[in-house]
Amino acid sequence: MFYLVCYDIVSDTRRNKVSKLLESYGLRVQKSVFECVLDEKQYESISKLLMRLVNRREDQVRFYPMSAHSRCKVAVVGTQPEFSVDDAAFIV
Repeated sequence: MFYLVCYDIVSDTRRNKVSKLLESYGLRVQKSVFECVLDEKQYESISKLLMRLVNRREDQVRFYPMSAHSRCKVAVVGTQPEFSVDDAAFIV
């Protein structure tokens, strides 16, 4: 499943840990936004890791599942990352 993952983390230390974690699962498209293709096991794993990293009273991480139909309607104004995440592609 393709997810748009957004976060708002108060602490610089926690924010850096969250961004490093997300970088291992997807592509950063904005400072606090990642595009990730996750299977069910990866989604569960990243969710558990994030629960250990974030302060639930101060921080927030959101996962927006996006269908192929929704993704093709995304409009971008301004710069874009050089690579795009595609759930049909496999990186080995």
